[in-house]
This record gives sequence, structure tokens and C-alpha cells, in this order.
Amino acid sequence: MATIKIKQVRSRIGCPANQKKVLDALGLRKIGRVVEHQASPTILGMVDKVKHLVSVEK
Repeated sequence: MATIKIKQVRSRIGCPANQKKVLDALGLRKIGRVVEHQASPTILGMVDKVKHLVSVEK
């Protein structure tokens, strides 16, 4: 599987609690933090839930 880089670009302030939990599960706690994950369907689904808060590189 391919690896993707996920970067948090917007603040989590004002977001619903479920979106904050998704960010925590991805390992994103601050703006500007970058994490790498395998491009599995689970991770891609999580990214889709918070796509307005993150940017993704392949």
C-alpha cells in the first residue's frame, strides 16, 4: 500500500467532538503537524471526515 502524508492546516476549535476524536486518532494535535499513514480504506475514511481541516499528499 502507498503511504500518504496528512497535515493539519486548520484549527479544531469549534469542531464537533467526533471530528476532534478523528484528529486524535490520526495523531494530529496541532496545526502544522504532519503524520504518515498507509493509504488503507480506514485511514482514507477518517481523512474524508476531516477533509476541511487537513491536507493530504501522496
